[in-house]
Amino acid sequence: MRFIDKIYIDGSFVTPHGTELFDLYNPATAQVIGRVRLADVEDARTAVASAVRAFPAFSRTSKTERIALLRRMHAAVKARREDLLEAIVEEYGAPVSRAGFMTDHAADVLLDMARVLEDYRFTRRVGTAEVMMEPLGVAGLITPWNSDAGFICGKLAAAIAAGCTAVVKPSEMSAIQTQVVTEALHAAGLPAGVFNIVTGRGDVVGTEITSHPDVAKISFTGSTAVGKAILRAGVETMKRITLELGGKSPTIILDDADLTQAIPLALSAGFMNSGQACIAGTRILVPRSRLGEVEELAKTAVGKIKTGDPRDPKTTVGPMVSQKQWDRVQRYIRIGIDEGTLLAGGEGRPDGLDGWFVRPTLFTNVRNDMTIAREEIFGPVLSIIPYAEDEEAIVIANDTVYGLQAYVLSGDMARARRVADRIVAGRVLINTLAHEPMAPFGGFKQSGIGREYGDFGMEAFLEPKSLLGLYAA
Repeated sequence: MRFIDKIYIDGSFVTPHGTELFDLYNPATAQVIGRVRLADVEDARTAVASAVRAFPAFSRTSKTERIALLRRMHAAVKARREDLLEAIVEEYGAPVSRAGFMTDHAADVLLDMARVLEDYRFTRRVGTAEVMMEPLGVAGLITPWNSDAGFICGKLAAAIAAGCTAVVKPSEMSAIQTQVVTEALHAAGLPAGVFNIVTGRGDVVGTEITSHPDVAKISFTGSTAVGKAILRAGVETMKRITLELGGKSPTIILDDADLTQAIPLALSAGFMNSGQACIAGTRILVPRSRLGEVEELAKTAVGKIKTGDPRDPKTTVGPMVSQKQWDRVQRYIRIGIDEGTLLAGGEGRPDGLDGWFVRPTLFTNVRNDMTIAREEIFGPVLSIIPYAEDEEAIVIANDTVYGLQAYVLSGDMARARRVADRIVAGRVLINTLAHEPMAPFGGFKQSGIGREYGDFGMEAFLEPKSLLGLYAA
């Protein structure tokens, strides 16, 4: 049993003022593996005050200094790779086949942002004005449980690159991962107060950060419902807010696609991160003329998916993160059985498994107005939606309140590009599942506001200021 009883404020590990204890679970066994003492409102206020004190000096540091910091942070997180990998597998239940990427991503985002900073111009001439990009102030960074370390490091990298100080509120369900990351970042030797990490409940610590008058910027990843509440709270003090929220991503398989390649790729897009991914391609749009072929290939492929022990390299779908999440997914599967046609999977656990495992589930002949096609399930549950022609596929793909990511699979790149150009989504991937860390990431519509990664991600923590009179008209 682990007991985590420290948070990180003003460059030191300190005991929280908060006294609530929260159980930590191994989702593959549904057993308690630890306990974390949660921060409270007073801790959040102390952390914000620390970041406020550190901001004047840190905001004046040079690009060279901040690049050096980011490189030290990258090296420090990379040095804890094995500890972080173990925490991700044990505490989150990520299969090792996925956890390796998640672990490396947490370190890589720091180095990626250092590279962005190297080429970024903070001062530029615009007509007769000089425009300076200045750090906003204290940033509140609120991260979810489905990629704890990656989100902490990614948001913190952008804030630090911009010259902001930060208060991080990670998910209380990911406290072991957070501890490893915090220890690594502490070892990197940043000035006291530049970053503070306070693990606590969203409705306690998160609410305090998002409403605190001394916090200038909020970057949040999580549910659309919570994102809306953060946006409302931020209005009172006119906070700058970046929201990366939910998704119901379409995977459009065009009629010229090689199904032997397209089906495995579509299932990988849908089942990524055990289905607990905002970018999961959970709506698979297929030509009605090829529906029978798709169903046969997809059913066979789903039957071969390995669900189980996250430590088994052959496992690709791990458990849900909690009993609550398992119950949620089961409810949607029952709704799907009532609404549509079950092609593979279904209710309950896979045979022989006791943790919070879900049977990889696939529905077919789904209409886009059904609940399972409209709402984000956040589990390994996919819907096959038939369409008649490309135009209808585009209409169906865009008929959603979300717009985070989409996938287009085709044997004709020019045709795929024409379809991709008309999809309303922050990212559209054509015949690939690749990630580009320098490209902006974020959503249209209710998938969020603003972008992360690359220049766009750093500029979310900056505000332009124009100086006039320096140059002759």
